[in-house]
Amino acid sequence: MVIAVISDTHLPRGARRIPDACVERMRESDLVIHAGDISTREVLEQIQAAAETPVAAVHGNVDTAELQNELPDARVIDAGGAKIAVVHDAGPATGRLTRMRKRFPDTKAVVFGHSHIPLHEKDDQTGFQIFNPGSPTDRRRQPHHTMGMARADNGELTFELVRLS
Repeated sequence: MVIAVISDTHLPRGARRIPDACVERMRESDLVIHAGDISTREVLEQIQAAAETPVAAVHGNVDTAELQNELPDARVIDAGGAKIAVVHDAGPATGRLTRMRKRFPDTKAVVFGHSHIPLHEKDDQTGFQIFNPGSPTDRRRQPHHTMGMARADNGELTFELVRLS
């Protein structure tokens, strides 16, 4: 199973839009995970239409009340036999890997957003991973717009950070 991973799209905002390279990767995927800060229900619908594949999303702190009521703040997805937790804000960097492992003990990984800072950490002893794809539309202080790709196969999970610009 191929999974496109995005977060913090913060649309609409000026002329900003999801880059074609991101849309292309979403369309080539079996599933899109969005880790929050979509903004509105209309934007979620636009992402779903552009992706042409199912979108599993959680709400973030800037999403409208309507979207916050519709989407969970956390969810667990079974992807190719690997359970992936999705949250928007995974809290402070210090102790994050351990904290997320304790919060989601039955998962292989946690995907999160909020900081706009791409991150991939793995516990070598347990194989548990945390992954933040950054943002395809709002890089803030990061040098590039980014997204993630994941592959799930027979319970195994790999992540790749993709530089879009």
